[in-house]
Amino acid sequence: MKGKVTPLTRQYNQIKQKYPGTILLFRLGDFFETFNEDAVLTAEACGITLTKRNNGAAGEMPLAGFPHHQLDAYLPKLVKAGHRVAVCEQLEDPKKARGIVRRGVTEVVTPGIALYDKLLDTKKNNYVCSIVFKQEKNSFRSVGLACSDVSTGEFFAGQFPARQLVEVLESLAPNELLVSKTQKKEVLEELELLSIEPSMTRL
Repeated sequence: MKGKVTPLTRQYNQIKQKYPGTILLFRLGDFFETFNEDAVLTAEACGITLTKRNNGAAGEMPLAGFPHHQLDAYLPKLVKAGHRVAVCEQLEDPKKARGIVRRGVTEVVTPGIALYDKLLDTKKNNYVCSIVFKQEKNSFRSVGLACSDVSTGEFFAGQFPARQLVEVLESLAPNELLVSKTQKKEVLEELELLSIEPSMTRL
């Protein structure tokens, strides 16, 4: 981003850097706003208008937002589209703030970690699963899997031959998979036969 940015944009950028891979819903007065690539994704997922905001000498930046009281309507749309969402609230009364209002992320919602009623199906679990491959002796590969449904408190873990991974995931139908960045390619190759399309988070 060229040129000098506004103090508000600087604050936004600092918070955004702490939550890579998420759409940051940034509270501005009575609205939640998204900027740049987040704005493009939000406008597409939520069916709202993409506009622009003046960013001082740095020029204009894409913008998409909605009234804060409609969070329960738009947040589920973003998560169901497969996005991780960080909700950034104002942490002090704007009328009493000196300079820029203090803001911070109060929750992060992902496809596999959600407690919103509109995101949960009462007829099935909402699993988030973590996968790790391990090379055993004699070229035998196994996979470790940990699975949890935070809405019910259910948790289990196990280890089994890698060739059974697709079958296990088909039976669990997780909404989100957590994988190591170093094993991203290996996991993707194994999941090509999956009929489901869980959101994938690289850590």
